[in-house]
Amino acid sequence: MGSIEAKTPHVVCIPYPSQGHVNPMMQLAKLIHSRGFHVTFVNTEFNHRRLVRSKGVEAMKGLSDFRFESIPDGLPQSDRDATQDVPSLCDSTRKNCLAPLLELIAKLNSSDVPPVSCIVSDGVMGFGSKAGRLLGIPEFQFWTTSACGFMGYLMYKELIERGIAPFKDENFVNDGTLDTPLDWIPGMSDMRLKDIPSFIRTTDPNDIMFDFMGSEAQHCLKSSAIILNTFDELEQEVLDAIVAKFPRIYTLGPLNLLNRHIPESHFSSLRSSLWKEDTDCIEWLNRREPESVVYVNYGSVTVMSDYHLKEFAWGLANSKHSFLWIVRPDVVMGESAALPEEFFEEIKDRGFIASWCPQDLVLSHRSVAAFLTHCGWNSTLESISRGVPVICWPFFAEQQTNCRYACTTWGIGMEVNPDVNRNDVEAVVKEMMEGGSGKKMKEKSLDWKKKAEVATDVGGSSYNKFDGFIEELFSVSINKNKV
Repeated sequence: MGSIEAKTPHVVCIPYPSQGHVNPMMQLAKLIHSRGFHVTFVNTEFNHRRLVRSKGVEAMKGLSDFRFESIPDGLPQSDRDATQDVPSLCDSTRKNCLAPLLELIAKLNSSDVPPVSCIVSDGVMGFGSKAGRLLGIPEFQFWTTSACGFMGYLMYKELIERGIAPFKDENFVNDGTLDTPLDWIPGMSDMRLKDIPSFIRTTDPNDIMFDFMGSEAQHCLKSSAIILNTFDELEQEVLDAIVAKFPRIYTLGPLNLLNRHIPESHFSSLRSSLWKEDTDCIEWLNRREPESVVYVNYGSVTVMSDYHLKEFAWGLANSKHSFLWIVRPDVVMGESAALPEEFFEEIKDRGFIASWCPQDLVLSHRSVAAFLTHCGWNSTLESISRGVPVICWPFFAEQQTNCRYACTTWGIGMEVNPDVNRNDVEAVVKEMMEGGSGKKMKEKSLDWKKKAEVATDVGGSSYNKFDGFIEELFSVSINKNKV
């Protein structure tokens, strides 16, 4: 292997295999690559096949120094174009992915690319850091949730010790237990049990997601450093509390804004959407008036009943506002989404429905005034980056935590009743688009947008921390290559 090749640092990036994790890892990988690193981006075989179907074989060849590889996830093979069952996937990756990753790294180290000098793995892909420790390769964990979400998961251990979770019986769902205030979480005030990441809502101490998320969060504290896709001013109080537990934190967000420092033409082939994007919706938005459209997207994992889908549909229709609605083929539990003909008649002049879209382009479009969202962290942060207030319908995980912060701490959102009904949807949309509260939230959203731009500008907190992160990456890579 040539001496120049050996000196080139090589980072292996391992996202958790769902869209909301692949996207920010790709954003981080592009940034790392732009600073002179060779990058190997490791998807699961299932997701690699989805990307090939979405982007084509040529796009997945990558660049000479940014390559795609894949490892099995341990689940039965499938070519279904949908997100896999989350508990099964978490359980399987934890049990089955370490050995294939070790084999892949050995293959890379014996091939024509620079030897692997660092691993950046998703915070819930703890086997990545285990591989690093086994091989003597420096490793970093990229926790792709909010800082408040991360702290929520770190509190699972405390909730168990206090005898709060898992719950004794199913009565907690309806007896007001979830409204219990929590005043003891470091850096997080005005929280209730219902605002803690939702996997605590179980009576089973062996529940896969309750155990998995709590243990993976604690495992992150053993890493060399933790990367978070947030910026200091947005989550300062909770970040200070995390740093008190684990000082090796890099806050590099919003990554979508930090990426503006990279020429897009350089990365035109590096896309990470697992679904084919419908760009016709952008043409439709171009024909709308400024700040006249409600954008609706529940993310890549959220599912709902057919009843709730129809209640959302009629709530949007009855609001009389224009809307762009993303309805994934798998959004209805166990069946394909179907809406009645009379609905399409009602919204034909002011509604556009697509199966997927380039979200950042949509949120930055002049016609979009509000975002009805599941409160996934990517969607929340992209809303903040573009100055768009949010209507919240959290589904699971830390989405409830993000919703609480959006509606209270950040002042940019209002919540739809979890048990969706059309009258509530209509009222909330109207208030956001026409009311005094909506106007205040728009103003707050624009304030946060400016702060996010400052953080990611040259000399900003996230920009400077990314420089520090790159310096450390180079340092550990050089030391690794000397061994």
